[in-house]
Amino acid sequence: MADILSYPFFQRALLGALIIGFTNGCFSAYVVLRRSALVAGSLSHALLPGIAGGILVAGALTAWSAFLGALIAALLVVLGSLAVARSSRLDQGTSLAVIFTIAFAAGLIMLKYVPVQVKLEDYLFGDILNISTTDLWVTFGIGAVTLTLTTALQRPILLTLFEPSVAAAQGVPVRALNYLIMTLLVLVMISSLQAVGCILALGLVVAPGATVFLLTNSTRAMYWGGGLLGAAGAAGGMWIAHWGEFRPGAVITVLLGAAFLLAFFFGPRSGFFRRVAK
Repeated sequence: MADILSYPFFQRALLGALIIGFTNGCFSAYVVLRRSALVAGSLSHALLPGIAGGILVAGALTAWSAFLGALIAALLVVLGSLAVARSSRLDQGTSLAVIFTIAFAAGLIMLKYVPVQVKLEDYLFGDILNISTTDLWVTFGIGAVTLTLTTALQRPILLTLFEPSVAAAQGVPVRALNYLIMTLLVLVMISSLQAVGCILALGLVVAPGATVFLLTNSTRAMYWGGGLLGAAGAAGGMWIAHWGEFRPGAVITVLLGAAFLLAFFFGPRSGFFRRVAK
């Protein structure tokens, strides 16, 4: 088992998994507290057409063409849903459901015309074993920016999430912070694309925070505990996937799901079995 660590491709994959897992795990605290899981799910499906569009424009599949394409597509889906919600009788959730479904279907069609051979499974479910040095630097950059901003602005962000009217009265730029959180969510989901793909990205950005939320009332513990859980799940998933020859993204998601179920059934803030027994 230790021999695999001597291979550069596995070293890059393991380091990438740790960075992605920790960044997603920390940020998942805000996703859970903001109740933005539906938005995150919509964005995960919007990444595919963005990548396909980036390849068509750039003429090649590179880390930057995939990153910029996914970023633009995800922002368009979010802004489009807001525009529809504000100018019609539909709420944003319904608008998101319609727009991201159309975007995902358009991405499937666009893949037929990309000038490079693309494995659909790699985009849907991830292939972190093929992560390049450039991909690793992009992932590290996203993680550094996300963690720096969310740590430095933790107090005003939490005040905005729980008491937006109080935050506005104290001079906190509520709308700007909401846009910042949404932008960081897009970046975080793009960083997880290489590890778990479009379909499974939602689990990585929701499960760690949801699990720790069942264990503690502390937002700080949710933030850092989610990061540690995400990193542990990502690293453990890499080892199990190598041992059993499974797809790493699927194993990572299952491990985080197992942790969530344990917290749900036995956690101090849930204790499902204890409540049923009473």
